[in-house]
Amino acid sequence: MTDTGTALRPKKKGLTRRQRRSLSRTVQYVVFAAAVIAFALAADWGRLKNQFAQGSIAKEMFPEVITLALKNTVLYTLSGFVVGLVLGMVIALMRLSSVGPYRWVAGIYIEIFRGLPALLIFIFVGVAVPLAFPGTQIPGGTYGKVAIALGLVSAAYMAETIRAGIQAVPKGQMEAARSLGFSPARAMVSIIVPQAFRIILPPLTNELVLLFKDSSLVLFLGVTLEERELSKYGRDLASTTANSTPILVAGLCYLLVTIPLGYVVRRMESRSQEAIR
Repeated sequence: MTDTGTALRPKKKGLTRRQRRSLSRTVQYVVFAAAVIAFALAADWGRLKNQFAQGSIAKEMFPEVITLALKNTVLYTLSGFVVGLVLGMVIALMRLSSVGPYRWVAGIYIEIFRGLPALLIFIFVGVAVPLAFPGTQIPGGTYGKVAIALGLVSAAYMAETIRAGIQAVPKGQMEAARSLGFSPARAMVSIIVPQAFRIILPPLTNELVLLFKDSSLVLFLGVTLEERELSKYGRDLASTTANSTPILVAGLCYLLVTIPLGYVVRRMESRSQEAIR
């Protein structure tokens, strides 16, 4: 028997789930807009423009900021990336080796160089190495020192990335190569590693972006005027002009490289996800 009182009771009206989500987004937009407006009203734009946006100072930096500072930054980054990639590949293969001492050495290297700040590695390369090996000159001068310092730091991260990529390749690929008469080393070089690099290309590009920023640590090695990178170049001009516009220009030059690289990484990641689907 149906309770007529319950049947005749009006249903409570409330917001649907979609309406609640829409209301939540609206509130967030309002809060964000209010924060932006409050920041815009509170900031002293006149002083900021005077200190960071002097067009005459920025104009005087060109083309030297591109032909000297940015060029050196790119050279430092690429040299460190190449050294890190080669060393990282060796460390990754040692990490996967069936020989125990190889695995131990690779594991110790990765833990040490991932745990130490990059600044300490630069100081070690610039100070400790000449003291330990007196009379020994690192080939390439400052460029060689930066390549070694950045390479030592990045190799630890790249080794783990490469190892993960190799292990992500199906084991059947190695078995198929072995059944065709490939030796383990030849199968690794010809079959496994190329497939692994297709997987790890996005994180390796991310590492390139990090190295591009870490190249600013070259100033701790002591550089000449012709060897300055973007950060050192901007700081020197800021001290000379008593204005921060050179620092802003140097920052924009960093973004000129890192933003396109970030876009490339996102495109590669989306393509790899589409391939998996």
